[in-house]
Amino acid sequence: MSRRTLVSGPAIVVLFSSVTLASQAKAADLNADPATYRGLLSTLNPGDTLHLAAGTYTDLLPISDLNGNADQPITIAGPESGAPALFTADPGVCCNMVELTRTSYLVLKNLTLDGANDGGSFGVSAKGGSLVHHITIEGCRFQNFGGDQQQNAISTKTPTWGWVIRRNTIVGAGTGMYLGNSDGSYPFIGGLIEFNLIRDTIGYNAQIKWQKPRPAVEGMPTGASTTIVRHNVFIKNDQPSPSGDRPNLLVGGFPDTGAGSSDRYEIYGNLFYHNPREALFQGSGRVALHDNIFVDTPNQAIVVQNHDLPLKVAQIYNNTFYSVGIGIYSGGAQEEATVVGNLIFATTPMSGTFTTNLDNLTDTSANAGTYVTAPSTLLGAMNFYPKVDQCQGTALDLSAFSAHLDYLRDFDGTDKGERLFRGAYAGAGTNPGWQLDAAIKGDTVVTPPGDGATSSDGAAAGDPNVFQGDSAKSDSAQPGDTHTSHTDSAAAFGDASAVPAKLHDTSLVATGCACQAGENGPAWLGLWGLLFAVRRRRA
Repeated sequence: MSRRTLVSGPAIVVLFSSVTLASQAKAADLNADPATYRGLLSTLNPGDTLHLAAGTYTDLLPISDLNGNADQPITIAGPESGAPALFTADPGVCCNMVELTRTSYLVLKNLTLDGANDGGSFGVSAKGGSLVHHITIEGCRFQNFGGDQQQNAISTKTPTWGWVIRRNTIVGAGTGMYLGNSDGSYPFIGGLIEFNLIRDTIGYNAQIKWQKPRPAVEGMPTGASTTIVRHNVFIKNDQPSPSGDRPNLLVGGFPDTGAGSSDRYEIYGNLFYHNPREALFQGSGRVALHDNIFVDTPNQAIVVQNHDLPLKVAQIYNNTFYSVGIGIYSGGAQEEATVVGNLIFATTPMSGTFTTNLDNLTDTSANAGTYVTAPSTLLGAMNFYPKVDQCQGTALDLSAFSAHLDYLRDFDGTDKGERLFRGAYAGAGTNPGWQLDAAIKGDTVVTPPGDGATSSDGAAAGDPNVFQGDSAKSDSAQPGDTHTSHTDSAAAFGDASAVPAKLHDTSLVATGCACQAGENGPAWLGLWGLLFAVRRRRA
C-alpha cells in the first residue's frame, strides 16, 4: 500500500516565507544625486550598486565600514558616458576626497575627481591603520591634484591587499599613485595595476614603497604574492620637481624573511615615455620586466639596484628601448640579474653587473630605422614594430620565466610563437596592435583567461576578463602636480637642459571602462543565496 505525504499549512508558510525573504536578498540598484548620496552610503550591502547621477558633488565621499564580499562587492558608480559625476575638493582643504576606512570588496567606478590643485586633498586615500582590502578603482578620472609634489591622486597609508587599479586617467598630479609609506610600513600586497594613463606628474607617475617585516593583520596574505603592473602608459614632462627628481615608476623591495619575502613584481606591456632628469623605471626586490617599451630619456631607461632594500632578482627580457642614454643599468643583484632578448637603441646599451646577458640586439638610435618601422619620440607617430626580416635570431630560451604571467605574449598580447624576435613585439611588417600615444592602451590587447595578480592565500586581485573597446572621449591635458616620495632618487646621467620638449600636446584620448567580470559570482551561488539568504540592513 502506498503512502502519501501531505505538506501541512505551516510548512507551506515556512517555505513561502523563505522564498519571500530570499527574493528580498537580491542586490539592490540605488539611484542618487548630489543631494541624496551621503544618506545612502550606510545602507549599502554586499552586491548593491549606488548609481550616482551626473552633476557636481561638493561634499566629500567618506566610505567607512562598507564591506562586500568576494562574490558580491559593493559598487559606487558614476555614469558610463556623457556628463560625469564630478567630485570637487573641499574648499577648506580639511580632508581627502574619498577616504576609505574599515572597508573591503568595494568598487569605485566612472567617477571624476578634481583636486583643485590645493596641495592638500588626495583623490582616493586609505589610511589610519584600518583594514582596507580588495578595492577596485576603475574607469575614473583624476585631475588637478598638482598643487605641490606631495599631493596624490591615489594613496594608501594602511596595510592593503587585493587592490585593482584599472583604466583610470590621472593627469597633472604631484604623484599619480603612492602605494605604501615612506618608512616601509603599510605594505601594498598582491595588487593589479593595469590599463591606466598617468601623465604630466611633478614627481612619480607611480611608486610602490619598500616593505618592512609585515605586521600581523587579520586576513592579510602570508604566502608568496605577486603585484602585476601591466599595459599602462607612464608619461612625464619637463616641468621642475621641487622636492626632487623622480622616475616614472619606482617599485621597492620586500622583507628579507617571513611573510612577503618571496613576493615579486611582474611589469609588462607598459609604455614608459620621457623623463628629462631621471630613469624611466627604477626597482629593487624581486622584479620581472618584459615586453615593455621605453622611449626618450638622456638617462637610464631601467635602473635595478639596491635602494631602501636590496635588489634580489631582476629578470629583464623582450623589451624595446629607443632614444635613451643607458638602456639597462644593474647595480648587482643578490641572486640574479638577467637580460635576455631585448632590442636596445641607446648611447650605451647596458651598464653594471649582470649574471646573464644573452641574445640582445643593440645599436644606436640613429640606426634604429634599419630595424623598426618608424623610430621616433613623437607620441602618435612612433612605431617600433620590426621591419620584415629584422630583429630576429635564434629561438630565445624563456623557460626560466615560465612562472610569469604572459611571459610568452608580446606588447600587443600576441603569442611569441617560436620566440625568434628581440624586443617587445613578436612579429614583423604591419603592426596589428595599438598605436603608441598619450592614451589608455587600446582594446587590441587581450588578457588571456586566468590572469590577474594572485597570492598563495587565494586573494585574487583582478579578473580574467577580455578587455573590450571603450568609447573614446576628449581628455585635455591639465597642468602638472606633485606628490613626492621620500629620498627616492637614482643618480641621473646626461644634461637635462639639452632635452627638447617632445610631448604630444594635442588633446589626448582617454577611454573609460564599463567592463567588470565576476562581480556577482557564479550563477548557482546566486540562486542558492536567493533560497536561504536573509537581507540585513545596517542601522
